[in-house]
Amino acid sequence: MAVYALWNNKGGVGKSYLTFQIATEYARTHPDQKVLVVDLCPQANVSSMLLGGIIEGESRLTESAEQGNTIAGYIDARITSPYITPNTGATFLAQPSINNAEIPRNLFLVTGDERLELQASRVSGAANTGPADAWRIVHSWISDLIHDIRTSWNNQENTIFIDCNPSFTMYTELAMSASDRLIIPFSADGSSKRAVRAVLSLLYGTNRARGGERSEFAVKTEQFRMTTPKIYCYVGNRLTTINRHSAIAFKQVINEIRDEVWAVWQQNPNDFCIHPQGAGIPTTRAAFTRMFQYEVVDANTASVVSSALGIPIMRLAPRNYQLAGKSVLVNQSQLEKQQPNIQTLTRMIE
Repeated sequence: MAVYALWNNKGGVGKSYLTFQIATEYARTHPDQKVLVVDLCPQANVSSMLLGGIIEGESRLTESAEQGNTIAGYIDARITSPYITPNTGATFLAQPSINNAEIPRNLFLVTGDERLELQASRVSGAANTGPADAWRIVHSWISDLIHDIRTSWNNQENTIFIDCNPSFTMYTELAMSASDRLIIPFSADGSSKRAVRAVLSLLYGTNRARGGERSEFAVKTEQFRMTTPKIYCYVGNRLTTINRHSAIAFKQVINEIRDEVWAVWQQNPNDFCIHPQGAGIPTTRAAFTRMFQYEVVDANTASVVSSALGIPIMRLAPRNYQLAGKSVLVNQSQLEKQQPNIQTLTRMIE
């Protein structure tokens, strides 16, 4: 089973929302498998959703941070002894279903923490001092965490999702080093195209200009013979079809992003993960699009209620919900916009 990172070098594309929906649906449809979410975003939005939403979830986040039972607690322990693995990763596990009955019991969480921002410089310092292979050791911290958890479960066959921060800071690098596969969410706007281009440059060292400077991460990864996640898919998120003109504009942006990723495929197909298992290698642009491009339509109010109350979209029913002291109606047509997309996207996770 694989480790999936959800990352784009741009905020507001719904990384945490997609992590929440995919992970919970995957856990629901794979009840015999333990599923793990590692929250490596300082905003900790996916943790908030899993723990109950913007009110109850935020309160539980605060409690976890005060107890040191978060990803920042684990990073603190690693900073104290950066080059020796303490094998304590499993002690930082949480089970969201204990507090949020809407979450499958087989889903587990390493809770996010805003202190990641404060720790970044110390983690970077540990990677750039010490033994000759300090960079490699530090960039293996999250892999060590995952190994500890899988060992405690006595099972290496687990699917794991890592929610990442937009900026390519130190903890994002650690997430990339720990991941097997990359899911790139994007929104239908011009800045998403630039952000996807940045993903390809920062992670794989892809340059549009011949002889351009390569990212340090790409160079160091090659130097220490470490691996980077292979591109699994790119997902248009929060897409809408309000009217014909907006739909045409969104489609144009999607096509431009597809062309950007297609160009990388033509030059470096080994940076991609062919799926499903046993599928043939795409030989045309249309076949490439069918394998690697997915779209998730905006469910409008239903999306807001789902994330705010910590109820996965697949468990949301058409009725009134209490949100911020007001009654908010979720109707069936909103659910029908997005539920099939989430089912399709989750089914292709291997």
